[in-house]
Amino acid sequence: MGFRIDFSEEESIEPNKSYMFCPNHASLLDPFLLIAISKNPIVFVGKKELAKIPVFGFLYKRTVIMVDRSSLESRKRVFEMAKKRLQNGVSMAIFPEGLVPTEDVVLSPFKKGAFSLAIEFEIPIVPQVYYDCKRFFSWDVFKGRPGVLRVQQYNFIETKGMSVAQDLDILKDKTFNLLYNDLEKDSKYMKDTTRTK
Repeated sequence: MGFRIDFSEEESIEPNKSYMFCPNHASLLDPFLLIAISKNPIVFVGKKELAKIPVFGFLYKRTVIMVDRSSLESRKRVFEMAKKRLQNGVSMAIFPEGLVPTEDVVLSPFKKGAFSLAIEFEIPIVPQVYYDCKRFFSWDVFKGRPGVLRVQQYNFIETKGMSVAQDLDILKDKTFNLLYNDLEKDSKYMKDTTRTK
């Protein structure tokens, strides 16, 4: 597709260990970028509405654990399917925003699902920031171009010993603030460099 990847990491993924990947969601390109940089097999959890997209939906239904967030039964089913998949180094990926935000939004509020599952299965959160997917592969068909996709992978956030009742919101907010502060800083930097050209 004409993209190159500039990947930086503060901590490396270990083979045969499970993780919860939590990147920001900016574009349809995001899942493919995560797969390209991952060393471990990944199972995605995503909303069932995306299965309606032509062509993409056909593949989506066969590779993703789909969830209907309005259904308690559907959310319980995600837990059961996750238990079967999270073995032998298989990891899970959830874009915690639950949607691709509009172009003017740096980062949308996080849903609780990724953090609840990470605590339940005692797997570390892997915070990742995707800086360029929105600029290079926008929902707007008149925007975008090939380029270098920068990715920052931060130190993992451990969940062992945490409880959903006491620690879920703290874990969610910690991950959100880490990603938001970095994206906000980069957004201002990109605007400043564009003005000076």
